[in-house]
Amino acid sequence: MCGIVGIYSNKDISKELYYSLYSMQHRGQESCGIAVADQNEINYKKDMGLVGDVFKEDELAKLTGTMGIGHVRYSTAGGSHLANCQPLVGSCRKRKLALAHNGNLVNANYLKDMLEEEGYMFQANSDTEVILYILARYYKGDIVESLKITMDHIKGAYSLVIMGDNELVAVRDPHGFRPLILGKKGDEYIFASEDCAIDILGGEVIRDVEPGEIIVVKDGEMKSYFYNENYKPVKKSCIFEHIYFARNDATIDNVNVYDFRIKCGEILAKNDDIKADIVVPVPDSGWAGAIGYSNYSKLPISEGLVKNRYVGRTFIKPTQEEREIGVKIKLNPLSKIVKGKSVVLVDDSVVRGTTSRLIVKSLKDAGASEIHLRITSPPVQYSCYYGIDTPNRSKLIASQNSIEEIREYIGCDSLAFLEIEGMLEATEEKSTFCKACFDGDYPVKKIDREELLSC
Repeated sequence: MCGIVGIYSNKDISKELYYSLYSMQHRGQESCGIAVADQNEINYKKDMGLVGDVFKEDELAKLTGTMGIGHVRYSTAGGSHLANCQPLVGSCRKRKLALAHNGNLVNANYLKDMLEEEGYMFQANSDTEVILYILARYYKGDIVESLKITMDHIKGAYSLVIMGDNELVAVRDPHGFRPLILGKKGDEYIFASEDCAIDILGGEVIRDVEPGEIIVVKDGEMKSYFYNENYKPVKKSCIFEHIYFARNDATIDNVNVYDFRIKCGEILAKNDDIKADIVVPVPDSGWAGAIGYSNYSKLPISEGLVKNRYVGRTFIKPTQEEREIGVKIKLNPLSKIVKGKSVVLVDDSVVRGTTSRLIVKSLKDAGASEIHLRITSPPVQYSCYYGIDTPNRSKLIASQNSIEEIREYIGCDSLAFLEIEGMLEATEEKSTFCKACFDGDYPVKKIDREELLSC
């Protein structure tokens, strides 16, 4: 899961790229990068770390240009290494290209093997480099035609911003797994993973880039193409964007994230009959769902967990004692609020169950009499191949255990998840979302080299 931005303007835009990336820091904290086109050159800087740490005033001043792309990364394919930082920059047929990618390919390993057999050498191990090489392989001067061929080869999730020396291109895969939004500010064109990156610049959100769409901005004009004129898009945007990843102020594929999370909490409360004293959200992503639960149940909502907003990665060793310290550093219970109370604890999801277990223990240690854990999404039972870093299925607690077994492991007094139908009811657009992590119905199957060779 990453964040990407692309800006086409008539003025220097390095600071605008910086502010846009800063607004999307929640989408990736491992590395970041900016590339700008300055006449026939592409200058760039990328490094490990947060946007505010990597880019300083004097460095941004060196990145002059009226067109650029940026990236914040949380690794899913490929490890957390400098070589995997984006944007990736290269040259092809005497033209410089830069590319930033959000998503995961399901056939990246096969394509990488094919390219290596043809003599390509890889510097990184992310699937973004595979996309860049496939694009270069078929590039003959027309970026749109080469992208159409590239999109025939790459399978899975990809939202892309691509920059040449005189054009900016935005691409969304045929299912629209990952978000990509078009905005405008005067004569500027802006593409971003979330609308906050457009809002912060004072721009206007125009629309979502459509599944399978290729948008080219060149010489101040925007043109739209589709990778296959006979293809009828089957939109399957990721429902987990709305559950967890996106900011509360995002609207993706016509669904407002905040409204969705509120409705999920309301629907969960509607089907609940627990008698409790207060509702406590797990900050931050549990807040909107907890508000919805409180609104419907009429139970008061309280800040029973205080979040330390200055904590990044704690690098705590994996002993039980130190794991508990790690959770307390990030989330510490307010004993005055929870002591002696029956608490409805609301969170957005449970993946491994370890964090939920520690939070429940900390609340009980703080004096809560009962903890009724309510999750505003269904149980995560299947791994994601499209850009979410869910672990191997064997490590997903819901894939191996019943609800009662999960409750016993976490240590709460009761546990309930939102049903899939309730989650879809909250979107009001039931057929347009990928929910494979909940039901195993993968719109694009994972492809291995052996499988393709046997076809």
